[in-house]
Formats: sequence, C-alpha cells, structure tokens
Amino acid sequence: MATINFHRLADLSPSQRAAMLARTESDLGPYIDKVRPVVDAVRRDGDRALAQFTRQFDKAPVTEDRIAATAADFAAAHQSLAPDLIKAIAFASANIRAFHERQMPEREWRMEVLPGVMAGDRTTPIPSVACYVPRGKGSFPSSVMMTCIPAVVAGVADICIITPPGPDGSIDAATLAAAQAAGVSKVYKAGGAQGIAAVAFGTATIGRYAKVVGPGSPWVVAAKRLVADFIDTGTPAGPSETIVFADATSSGRLAALDLLIEAEHGPDSGAFLVTTSEDVAREALAAIPEFWQDMGAERVGYTQEVFGSDRGGILLARDDAEAFAFINDYAPEHLQILSKEPERYLPLIHNAGEILLGEATPSTLANFVIGPSHVLPTGGWAKTFSALSVHDFLKRSSIARVSRAAYPVLAPHAEALARYEGFDAHANAVTKKRDRLMGN
Repeated sequence: MATINFHRLADLSPSQRAAMLARTESDLGPYIDKVRPVVDAVRRDGDRALAQFTRQFDKAPVTEDRIAATAADFAAAHQSLAPDLIKAIAFASANIRAFHERQMPEREWRMEVLPGVMAGDRTTPIPSVACYVPRGKGSFPSSVMMTCIPAVVAGVADICIITPPGPDGSIDAATLAAAQAAGVSKVYKAGGAQGIAAVAFGTATIGRYAKVVGPGSPWVVAAKRLVADFIDTGTPAGPSETIVFADATSSGRLAALDLLIEAEHGPDSGAFLVTTSEDVAREALAAIPEFWQDMGAERVGYTQEVFGSDRGGILLARDDAEAFAFINDYAPEHLQILSKEPERYLPLIHNAGEILLGEATPSTLANFVIGPSHVLPTGGWAKTFSALSVHDFLKRSSIARVSRAAYPVLAPHAEALARYEGFDAHANAVTKKRDRLMGN
C-alpha cells in the first residue's frame, strides 16, 4: 500500500518543516552542470545542435531543416482533432482573451505633480517573446493559450512557441490548433534546455527573442538560469505545486479529489492538504486510494511518489493562524480554499500565485477555462512574483515635462541633492549656467 504522509504541523521539527518548504528546483546545481554543455553547443552550432539534442533527448527524428511547423502541419492538425476539443479550445481562448483585455492598463497617463510639472507613464509592448510549451508528461495546448494570448493582447509583434516534438517528430496537433486560436504562426520543435538556448541566442531557423515565458522541468529552469544575461526569463515557473486548504465546513473527500489535480503532473510536483479539522484530514486520507482507482497507472504513480515524499501529504493545523503561517511560508503556485465561506480567509493569505475560492472552483477550471493565466510563480517565488499577465509583455517609460515657469521651483532642491551626492555636472546643469543657456 502506498504511503500518504500525514503530519500535525505543531509536531514538525524545523528540519522537517524546511524539507516540506523546499522544491525540486531549489538546488539546481546538478541540473546546471548537465545543461551547460547543451546551452553552449546550441549557442555555437545553432540548428545542427538543436536537432541533434532533440533526437537525443526527445527521441524524435528531427533534422535541422524541419524544425519549424509548416502550413501543412497546421492544416493536418486541425483536421485530426475531435470537434469537442476544437470547441473547448475556442471557448477557453475567448475567456482568456476577455480577461486579459480587461487587464490592459492605460497606454499613457500624466499627472500634475506641481503647477507646470507634469509626470506620467507611457506603456508599450516588448518587441518579442518565446512561449515555452512543455510536453514531457503530456501535451498542453492550454499552456499555448495561457502564454500566447496575453502576449497578443499586449501587442507583442513577434511571438513564437517552442515545444518538444513527439516520438514521430511531429508537433502536438492540439498545440498547433491552440496556436492558431491565439493568433501565433511560428511554432518550433525546440524543447528542453536546447529550446531555451535557441531563443536566447538565435539560430538560422529561430530568431533571437527578448523574453521567454512558460512552465518547464528543472532542466528548463536550469537553462533559463544559464541564459538569464541574454534573455529575460520571466516568472519562475517550474514543476507544479498546490496547497488545498479545507476547513471543517468542507468535505475531506472533496479535498482529496482536488489535491490530486496538481500532484498528477509529475513526481517532482508539490501537493499538500492543509486543514484545521481532523475529521477532514482522516476523510481525505481514506478517499485518496479510492480516487486512484479511476486514474491511469502513470498518474497514480506520480501522485503516490509526491504523497510519500517531503513534497506532499496531509497537514493538520491547530488553528487558522498555524495553517496560514505554513501556507504563506510555502507561497504555493495554486491555493484552493474549500469552505462554505471562503472569502473570510482572504485577509490571512499573503503569498500565493493564484487563490481559488470555494468548492466550485477547482484548479482544473483555472488551468483551462476561467481566464487568468495558469502560468504562475513556483518554488516560493509567489512571495515576490505575480501570475503571468499582459504586464509581463509590456514595459513602462516614464514621461516628464517641466515648464519654464516651474523650473525655478525644482532647480534649487535638485542642486542641493546633487551637491550632497558629489555630482558636479548634475549640480551645474541646474545653476545660472542653464538660465543663461535657456535665455532667461
């Protein structure tokens, strides 16, 4: 019988607690050592190295002249998909687009700081972005929509998708259909560390991109670390993780059902049920094996590994304060609140990539069809990073204008600060020298 961890938070030693807070990508040293030669080879040899590593790692018959998806690939993909999947992609795309259109900030705003002193922001899109779509443990057209659509809405001119091909060397059909729905035509067979290197440095087929976004394995995260001086690597998005919080008003069986959602992504996922009710904890513990009976062996194996490791299990808290102290320390990618009154817990939540309120809001809906992007900060980075959004594809330029009448009000204060900080040229630029040059 598989082990499902059960702990009382109050009984955890500092080292046990620290082990639960750690993530797979917390120590990337071993990955970086193995990824470095891959990155270096792609930087040096371009498409030739990219195709070679794709054959080696993805076991896919890809040659350097067949890296990009063709118009025929898009047409064949659309014809091969079931109508209900095509309809689901269209439904999800519409919701994701509507959400991100509402999220767009003003393109420009200004305020009067003082009479005659105007300051503000001007917002413009970044020039280009590569959207990484993983495939190692499945195919994820949802990641296409969740990364590409916000970029399209933001107005990014050059958007591409990089994704590992399947064993036959083809790109997943639903991934191509989702790309079409998003409005992206550049899709490349470029997964793993080699794909990240390709968009960081450029190859004959793939251009050099300003930014790369999207979730990936520790190998992908390690590659992003190595190329961070050459490309903006965006929100840290590693293996999936979730915390389901359930209070005594909710069902332990429902908590168990939802705990399995993110745990099935892979053996490197993180998944904890945190509850203040021993009845809920025991009910969930008993229900998980029952739900395993309706899952495939591979996904069951992933969840069993997660629940038997430091990365998952059931945690019983004495009260809300203890529960949310752990939750905020963990800073989960996904946080689901199971309660008849979920809103009352919002003031206790400080760190989470997304907050899903109530029993009718499982992360399945958030992952696919609600609208906000499911690309969220992992590894505890929800303490300082936000969910992927249009803001990731926009940049702000400050704007200022000072009238001749307002200039004398500002200049003496600026000169005083410049003199104190030892900047002679700064100070000289706001003295009588300027008055004479401006003709005052």
